[in-house]
Amino acid sequence: MQRQRAIETWLGSLLPGQTISLAPASADASFRRYFRFSLADGSTRIVMDAPPAHEDCGPWLRIQALFHAAGAAVPEVYAENLEQGFLLLSDLGTTTYLNVLSNTDAAAAAPLYLAALDTLVSIQASSSPDVLPAYDHALLKREIDLFPEWYVGRHLRVTLDDKQRAQLSDVFEKIMAVNLAEPKVFVHRDYHSRNLMVPASGGKPGVIDFQDAVYGPISYDLVSLLKDAYIEWEEEQALDWLIRYWERARKAGVPVNADFAEFHRHYEWMGVQRHLKVLGIFARLYHRDGKDGYLKDMPLVAKYLRTACTRYDELSPLRKLLDQLEDKVTVLGQTMAKPSVE
Repeated sequence: MQRQRAIETWLGSLLPGQTISLAPASADASFRRYFRFSLADGSTRIVMDAPPAHEDCGPWLRIQALFHAAGAAVPEVYAENLEQGFLLLSDLGTTTYLNVLSNTDAAAAAPLYLAALDTLVSIQASSSPDVLPAYDHALLKREIDLFPEWYVGRHLRVTLDDKQRAQLSDVFEKIMAVNLAEPKVFVHRDYHSRNLMVPASGGKPGVIDFQDAVYGPISYDLVSLLKDAYIEWEEEQALDWLIRYWERARKAGVPVNADFAEFHRHYEWMGVQRHLKVLGIFARLYHRDGKDGYLKDMPLVAKYLRTACTRYDELSPLRKLLDQLEDKVTVLGQTMAKPSVE
């Protein structure tokens, strides 16, 4: 309540005479919160509350400027108070991609996905090195190590022996070597249905939650979008959208591999890294932070992971570990069921 009153005082100084009535707009997995309020003309604005002790608005502002310059529909910044951790932003609406996609079929979803892919190509085409932090080996490893620590150890309560740890370490290095061999572009890092907003009148999706963007593997955001932890499409459909992206990216001069088969392999291996990371993050959010809302999404993420591991012999040590973990029940009573793989 103290920070909310501080926000109201700040807004009052910016908008004298305006009645300020804040309503929660959204919250994410960090300390960052968002509030919505209405202006006298009926339009709405968003206030970001990022407590300086826990959050830094600097990266958000830098990446907002980069993505805006690339043509992405990111929130406009009307005012900022970095000392208190407040930003006054335009409102991209209340309807996420997930809100719409959860109640539609692939034919109706296609325009949304193609618009999201076009925006992604625009962001990638604007990329340059030494602007954003590098998605390097150290960061990839820090992420992938969340899987044995939080998902295997804390969530499934399994203690790996020395041999299993050595095998896992070896396969992790193989995965990251493939990831790091990809061409590099700006990477949003959470480019999925919860962070894309449906525009009121068609056109570009609103893009939010980009403050952790980096410079790294070209396929990462595609995995986030097409192997989304929150909604699943038939693999043939996701592959069709991936091909459409690849065609658009080549025309735009984005450095995708000219061999689609190799590009697809990189995409699959990038998915393995991301899904290991996501399982670890979802487990950490529950066991460390008391947030259980992501537990229901674990089985789909595990399905993506197992499917890819079944296709590549080099990933067999990881597949064998997943086999050993399969009978371990999560706190929701769900298991890592094997998907059908043709």
